[in-house]
Amino acid sequence: MRIVDLSSPVDAGGFEPDPVVHEVMSPREGALHMRDEMRQHFGIDFDPDDLPDGEFLSLDRLSLTTHTGTHVDAPSHYGSRITYGTGVPRHIDAMPLEWFLAPGVVLDVRGREAGVVGADDLRKELARIGHVLAPSEIVLLHTGAADRSGTSSYFTDFVGLDAGAIAFLLDEGIRVVGTDAFSLDAPFGWIIQRYRESGDADVLWPAHVAGRHREYCQIERLAGLADLPAPHGFQVACFPVKVAGAGAGWARAVALVND
Repeated sequence: MRIVDLSSPVDAGGFEPDPVVHEVMSPREGALHMRDEMRQHFGIDFDPDDLPDGEFLSLDRLSLTTHTGTHVDAPSHYGSRITYGTGVPRHIDAMPLEWFLAPGVVLDVRGREAGVVGADDLRKELARIGHVLAPSEIVLLHTGAADRSGTSSYFTDFVGLDAGAIAFLLDEGIRVVGTDAFSLDAPFGWIIQRYRESGDADVLWPAHVAGRHREYCQIERLAGLADLPAPHGFQVACFPVKVAGAGAGWARAVALVND
């Protein structure tokens, strides 16, 4: 079995609308920090210089959103109220783990201008690769956006799904939909322009709004989809970090390929 990394990094050196702050405490600073913490909280004194090279345990502090890097959106990300079940959406820590280990299929929608693809586009791609969707498969959209990760254009130049496309996938029993783009919806600027032209509220983030009516999760900001040997015939593992009460959790998404 070969493991293919499908995750983009959390990188403070790349462009982010919500900047990542990454502070690194060196092993020497970590030793001094541990001395101070042990003294303050547990009344224990020790000399850091007794440690090898006077060093012990580096420490990283990060300030970032749960939507930085590859992550899984929970139903609670889409709104505070839903029209199914109890009326209260689940947070990421309450989602069934079974959802996030399943057969995967990649749909190639590269080579398009910023905007959306529809259900017919997905059906044509499925026909091209000779695959029939099965319930609970994980569908991954290969938009090509990952090539621009770390730049400002990554957030403005990509394709998402329209209302018909996400409805088609959910009707087929898909519960997890991923993309290598910033969002499963079209870019913000494209959406707002279409809304101003039409006045139709249905163009406002339809893939996300769909989650208010049907329970499903999105994986956003994937990478490495071009490294997969085939568009299907592999497993996806994308377990989200168990952040209590959160609308998303970071994930180290991978494909498990039997060569």
